[in-house]
Amino acid sequence: MAVPGDESRTMDEVEFDDFYTTSYARVVGQVYAMIGSRDEAEECVQEAFVRAWAHRRSLDRAGHPEAWVRTTAYRLAVSRWRRVVKGRRPADRALSSPTTTAAPTEAHVALVAALKQLPEAQRRALVLHHLADLPVHEVARETGVPEGTVKARLSRGRAALAALLTDTPPTTLPGGATHA
Repeated sequence: MAVPGDESRTMDEVEFDDFYTTSYARVVGQVYAMIGSRDEAEECVQEAFVRAWAHRRSLDRAGHPEAWVRTTAYRLAVSRWRRVVKGRRPADRALSSPTTTAAPTEAHVALVAALKQLPEAQRRALVLHHLADLPVHEVARETGVPEGTVKARLSRGRAALAALLTDTPPTTLPGGATHA
């Protein structure tokens, strides 16, 4: 605890800084995979961490602060997307200079492109389970759906991704069915 006049940081600040340092890049990567825009993911995660700082005491009791930040960032991204669709996005955001990051690998680009083609619910389930390494019950808790629904979304999403990421074109089987 900081003493009046003492310039040292409080334990809250140290713990939160550690939380931010260990979680930021991981959460940005997960949100990016869910929404498909690196710049938007970084902005939403930064805003989510600002909100997390304001709620840090309740986050400690929640036991899942990274999930709280990820969910908040995702909701911010969805909210921003809705404003774009309605044409209410502030003009200054369009004029800001883009951030520079390392060039993504060809496999990463292919994965993000394939994820963008999936329905939002499947994409989110896949990202939370495979990129965020959450077990099915945690994905269900975070998305607010039953575990069976998560399992179905994962199964359908994996099948769709496999078809989108395959190097071989699908072959037509008798009866018009295709097989990759």
